[in-house]
Amino acid sequence: MNLDTLVNSIKTYEGITRKNFIKGATKILDDTYNIAGRTALGFGDDASAIDIGNDKYLLMAADGMWGQLMEGNPQWAGYCSVLVNVNDIAAMGGIPMGMTNVISVNDPELCNEIMIGIKEGVKKFGVPMVGGHLHPDTPYLALDVSITGIVGKEDVITSAGAEVGDVVLVAMDLDGQQHPDFKLNWDTTTHKTAELVQAQIMAMNELGKKHLLTAGKDVSNPGIIGTLGMLLEASEVGATIELGKIPRNSTVDWEEWLKVYPGSGFVLTAKEENAEECIKILEKVNITTQVAGRIIEEKLLNLTHQGQERTVFDFNKDMIIGIKEEIL
Repeated sequence: MNLDTLVNSIKTYEGITRKNFIKGATKILDDTYNIAGRTALGFGDDASAIDIGNDKYLLMAADGMWGQLMEGNPQWAGYCSVLVNVNDIAAMGGIPMGMTNVISVNDPELCNEIMIGIKEGVKKFGVPMVGGHLHPDTPYLALDVSITGIVGKEDVITSAGAEVGDVVLVAMDLDGQQHPDFKLNWDTTTHKTAELVQAQIMAMNELGKKHLLTAGKDVSNPGIIGTLGMLLEASEVGATIELGKIPRNSTVDWEEWLKVYPGSGFVLTAKEENAEECIKILEKVNITTQVAGRIIEEKLLNLTHQGQERTVFDFNKDMIIGIKEEIL
């Protein structure tokens, strides 16, 4: 394997480069995001956290479906709109509560396909879609979904807590297959029972309640390495990762595997003494988890393989979203 080719492929991957706009957009709101005095986290995490009292945070997140997904398979897009939002709440250690949507579509048949996919996702993940808004006269096709969740104030998992010396855990459900229409969608949920899929979400809640992690994110559009990069930016640290220790289904080559959007996958950091318990909790619900590296002080994301080492991102000059998360 040519590590230089692999690193270049990751750096130029659209799932990573499209995140570059986020910093500019959020900067406009820098002096207002805590205007009510109840916001507990700054920008840069999978969900926002609002202090609602009783030692609880209300978690809030939203995701929009890629246009190519909507055009290629609206039903799958509807299903994924549930999956990605539920995983955002799970990554924070929360319990998903309910969702709303905005659908822009001028074709009743396409709208029906989207709603069938949403219903399948709701039944699989056990989180209701409780309302939304329909634009029936738009010239474009779009689907956006928001979600709320609940987490204990002491149990929330953020992206900003990774510390030098922590181990990096990569957790992936390897029991899946590439979607026939979208090779980078690693489907681990449609063929599993709702009970197991929901247990995978609750495993993250257990990790949060036991305070076993220092940071975490769900693997999303930027893939495994890109998602880890966002966590490192938020925590203002770096990491060295050994390629061969990242859990992988061997039917997928490394270049594609590092870019997949999985049904269930997380990058996590923990104190070394807690790693074994984290692995046990996740593997009980079919999420293969391995220590793949360690957090370092230098703001670099290094990838090693068979004696080679390359820097994927130098955060002194490179950026994915470029946001250091503030915990208020």
